[in-house]
Order: sequence, then C-alpha cells, then structure tokens
Amino acid sequence: MKLLIIEDDIDLNRSLVKLLKTQQYSVDAAYDGQEALDYLRISSYDVIISDIMMPNLDGLGVLHYLRNHQIKTPVLMLTAKDSLEDKVVGLDAGADDYLVKPFEFEELLARIRVLLRRENREHLTNTVTFGDYCLDFARKTIRQKGNLVDLTSKEFELLEYLVRHPNIVLTREQIREHIWDFDYEGESNIIDVLVKNIRKKLQDPTVIQTKRGVGYVFAYDKTV
Repeated sequence: MKLLIIEDDIDLNRSLVKLLKTQQYSVDAAYDGQEALDYLRISSYDVIISDIMMPNLDGLGVLHYLRNHQIKTPVLMLTAKDSLEDKVVGLDAGADDYLVKPFEFEELLARIRVLLRRENREHLTNTVTFGDYCLDFARKTIRQKGNLVDLTSKEFELLEYLVRHPNIVLTREQIREHIWDFDYEGESNIIDVLVKNIRKKLQDPTVIQTKRGVGYVFAYDKTV
C-alpha cells in the first residue's frame, strides 16, 4: 500500500516515514501543500495523511483540490487543535478521519488500517465493464463476453490498479510498489512481462497502452 505524508514539521515527517516503512508501507513525503500537489498530479495513493496548518498551501487546500478533482483517496487529517469546530470544518471539506497531535504511532496505524478496510469494502462492491470485458473486483475475475479469462493474481492486481486509475499514466515504480508493497528485488522487467501476458490473454493489445520511457495507462474511453 502506498501512503502520502504531508507534514511541515521535518522531524515528525521523517519519523512517520521511517516508522511506516517498517510496517511495509511505501511512503512519499511532502513538506507543504504545494509540494503535495506535485506528487498528487503524477501519482496515486491508498491513504493520505495531512497536517492542516502548513506554509504555501494548507491541508484544507489540499483536501479541496482532491475532492474538486474527484480524487476519493481517504484522507486522515493531523491537527494540533482539538476543537469540535476545527474537526467539523475538515470533515465537511471531505476528510475521512482526524487525529490530534501529539498522538501514539499505534493509534495512527490503527486508523490507517480502518481507512484501508473501508476503501477495500467500497471497492469490493464494484464491477467495471469496458468493451466486451467485465471486471469483477469482489470475485477477482474478468470475463470476456461471459467467458472467464484466466489471469494470475498478479496479472489481475496490475489490471485492476490500472482500471481504477483510468487515463492516468502509472510508472513501473508505482505499479511495482502497489503490487508488492515492499522493495521488490526480482526481475527488473517483471511489470513488462505481466502487461504482455494480460494483453495476450485478453486478446486485445489496446487495453493497456504503453507510454514509452514512463509506464502504462488504461485509456479505454467507455467504462461502466
């Protein structure tokens, strides 16, 4: 799972990144809201952990950007203020949870797990149809005109990741971190091999498009 930490306190930011990596999370770190937007324009995350009071652009500004761009990634807000009014403002802006500083790391981990479970439950109810294909996230299957396509678990994970981020170019690094959740040290071309296998099994090389020198994108125009 990939997380984004947005926190202008350098020591706290570095500590969170270090501790979260010990839990096998892949973590990017931004030190203000504007830097966070740079990350969000090129990458996607499973959970975002954001401070509120930051220079350049505060946490609420980042939250407004996410929701205005229909990015539904769960957001956990960090705040030094414990007033009900501050929490209501953040929740109304689209935050999913709040954690007041100072906090225990174990509580942060527990809240992250809750957000991930919630997100997974929402995903499990979904199916996506494109062309002759129907992708069932709950059953982890894909069918072409009703016929089951035999994908391996990693092939399905890769295809699902791309389908959930349509028209967004995902780098090989992003895909690797999402599928394996740790520093994979196997074959360097494993992502390319998986994509080749998916295209062959679906009998449609256009389902996943290659962006040379960058990565891959699911660019099917008509999904349901």
